[in-house]
Amino acid sequence: MITKRIIPCLDVKDGRVVKGVNFQGLSDVSSPVELGKYYSDHGADELVFYDITASAEGRALFTDILKEVAKTIFIPLTVGGGINTLEDFDRVLKCGADKVSVNSGAIKNPNLIAEAAKRYGDQCVVLSADVKRVDGRFTIFAKGGRENTGMEAIAWIKKCVALGAGEVVVNSIDTDGVKQGFDLEMLEAVCDAVSVPVIASGGAGKIEDFVKLFHTLPTVDAGLAASIFHFGEVDIQELKTRLAQEQIVVRR
Repeated sequence: MITKRIIPCLDVKDGRVVKGVNFQGLSDVSSPVELGKYYSDHGADELVFYDITASAEGRALFTDILKEVAKTIFIPLTVGGGINTLEDFDRVLKCGADKVSVNSGAIKNPNLIAEAAKRYGDQCVVLSADVKRVDGRFTIFAKGGRENTGMEAIAWIKKCVALGAGEVVVNSIDTDGVKQGFDLEMLEAVCDAVSVPVIASGGAGKIEDFVKLFHTLPTVDAGLAASIFHFGEVDIQELKTRLAQEQIVVRR
């Protein structure tokens, strides 16, 4: 059985980790360097670093802070935000990222996925899909959830995987920050559509939400969360102990 991964997410704005609800109302949390080191030392399997306003502000990702984070952690690092070209891939990989997450950049130019996969390998290219229900239809949003693209989400995700995305992060805008559990309906639709690893993001509020996620959808590879880890509501080591007790295979 594949080991399930637990992944904290650092949403970074103006050099600080922030968190909101439904992608809005951001509040300051901590230093990304300090938090990154804490998670690396306390059981996280990977770390995700999103420069959440880079695309909306039309600028490159903050590489100075990224370098500091990469230097202090000893777990795989996925980086996203403002990734629009192969040069952006190259830049963040040279800063210490192991994988690069694309969202708005791929919406503007889907061939970016194919080009990056060819140059760096599928395993390096992560599709980050911000999905929200619009009139009962799973719809892709861009620019940090600010812009409705009108694209149907499952078809878009399948297209990106066919182009070479080696992993998919499904960010449910509907459940983001609400802490009522992962969006199981949305995640099941994605898992049924693709064969690459799927990471669940948005909605975790307690340990039981991860237990339910992995029991209900054993094909989901990882659970990603932010505020519940940042504010100490869920301890990663305690979470892994509980998952192991539930016969869910995790790294200890």
